[in-house]
Amino acid sequence: MWPTPIPPGPNEESVWDYPRPPRLEAVDARLRVALAGQTIAESRAGYRVLETSHPPTYYFPPGDVVAGVLGPARRAGICEWKGRAVLYDVAAGVARAEGAAWAYPAPTPGFSAIAGYIAFYAGPMDGCFVGDARVTAQPGGFYGGWISPGIIGPFKGGPGSMGW
Repeated sequence: MWPTPIPPGPNEESVWDYPRPPRLEAVDARLRVALAGQTIAESRAGYRVLETSHPPTYYFPPGDVVAGVLGPARRAGICEWKGRAVLYDVAAGVARAEGAAWAYPAPTPGFSAIAGYIAFYAGPMDGCFVGDARVTAQPGGFYGGWISPGIIGPFKGGPGSMGW
């Protein structure tokens, strides 16, 4: 069953207005990720990927991720739009989140700006933020979108959304 998009109000973005194939855009808002009570990534030079039915996925320049928090890269899946991904375990203090970050070392030409940039799943982290707003993880655990205030759905990832 196809979902019924929620009409956006003032200062809202509907994920159903995002394009397919996805679009990459620079983000000047402060992006931050915390784990084990520590800020492990913080940037004002990130990017977000916008794709129909998905909340934005945010990518951090590798230099804006604290050294030593990412484990060795291991092969992950392939995105039809961005190319082959690698997955990282994330560790800070005594906390460890397996496979909680990923990157595209050599993305397709349309996404070359995020080569080597790091994205984080919000769910396993203590907190992920766009500006001062704490985000919610995209439902389902497979996709890595961040739902911040003003982003409306429904969102792909939850039960019954596989065919969207």
